[in-house]
Amino acid sequence: MSVEKVDTIIVGGGQAGLAMSEHLGRRGVAHLVLERNRIAERWRSERWDSLVANGPAWHDRFPGMTFDGIEPGSFATKEQIVEYFEAYAKQIAAPIRAGIDVTSVQQKAGGAGFLVETSEGSFEATNVVAATGPFQRPIIPTVVPAESNILQIHSNHYRNPGQLPDGAVLVIGAGSSGAQIADEILRSGRRVYLAVGPHQRPPRSYRGKDFCWWLGVLGHWEAKTRDPSMEHVTIAVSGARGGHTVDFREFASRGMTLVGKADFFKDGVMHFEPDLADNIAQGDANYLSVLDEADAYAERNNLDLPEEPEARDIGPDPQCVSDPILQLDLAKAGVTSIIWATGYAFDFSWLKVDAFDDKGRPVHERGVASVPGLYFLGLAWLSRRASPFIWGVWHDADYLGDQIAGRPENIAGTDKIASSAAR
Repeated sequence: MSVEKVDTIIVGGGQAGLAMSEHLGRRGVAHLVLERNRIAERWRSERWDSLVANGPAWHDRFPGMTFDGIEPGSFATKEQIVEYFEAYAKQIAAPIRAGIDVTSVQQKAGGAGFLVETSEGSFEATNVVAATGPFQRPIIPTVVPAESNILQIHSNHYRNPGQLPDGAVLVIGAGSSGAQIADEILRSGRRVYLAVGPHQRPPRSYRGKDFCWWLGVLGHWEAKTRDPSMEHVTIAVSGARGGHTVDFREFASRGMTLVGKADFFKDGVMHFEPDLADNIAQGDANYLSVLDEADAYAERNNLDLPEEPEARDIGPDPQCVSDPILQLDLAKAGVTSIIWATGYAFDFSWLKVDAFDDKGRPVHERGVASVPGLYFLGLAWLSRRASPFIWGVWHDADYLGDQIAGRPENIAGTDKIASSAAR
């Protein structure tokens, strides 16, 4: 079987792969995007039915295209996001081949470049960009045995309350996904328990500006280094129902039972850590810190923004916080489902190169791997806080485009166009 040769192969046809394709195309670097399913597949099949973007349409997009038929301040549905990426791929004439699974990437023996094995044959590439994003392998802790007769699914398999058996639901994880899913299930009339760990809880908007705007002007999106103490802290924010600030006290006022971080399961009983009040308080502190920074910025820059003193009103702790449940007999509580909103792990098993540390994390500098010609894109904190978001990945791809086009192996071929790769 013949081996097809391409200057650069991009693995993944989501937001990272499309951004990388645009910037390589602008620089005349011949390339090919290999996607095992369809463009933006995770938005299509790995998200719940009612999901909308967590940022407004003016923010959660690429610079070269706005959303069609959506007000800038509204929140795009997952279907609209898929349509957006499909249209963007056409606009930039991205050379995408869908339905091709990359099974192996390894360095060529005795020479520069890579041998890429796929479900549709072999390729040789001078460069490879791993653009598979941060949501690779769902994490479900092995806490509750499978034989416990309780439905257990990860948040990426949750679609709507109707798919769950009758009974109460325990949602573990209170970041954006866990908070929104728990709220939706509660609104459907179910009994809901929500395990709340450490989290950040920014205001949806403040003084007439969305939190995405505030994080921009305050420099938070440009933060280069993650605070080690916040390594596993999630962000609770929502664009659902027109966008609103996530308020766990408000959840409790509507009947949701908040519990602390899940600890262990034994003899049908789930045990929780006694950290709920501290986690809620730390979330409040994060919320108020954003308001403080915003007020100081507005005063410093003489901005004529409406005052919003009521935003600082925080009600008393509900009983489930002041007198927390530390043990829950799931059968007695009628819990028949557990949804694990517990994040994702890397899965670079197809990338058979020495480019990872002892914990399996990519070794790179702003996406440039330790292996010449290998690049990573779309990962959290790749270069800054904005890196895994739609507009952030676009700017990271711009930087990597310069790195790839500037390699000696590519300079001689920058006048080539990827039309042959689009077959």
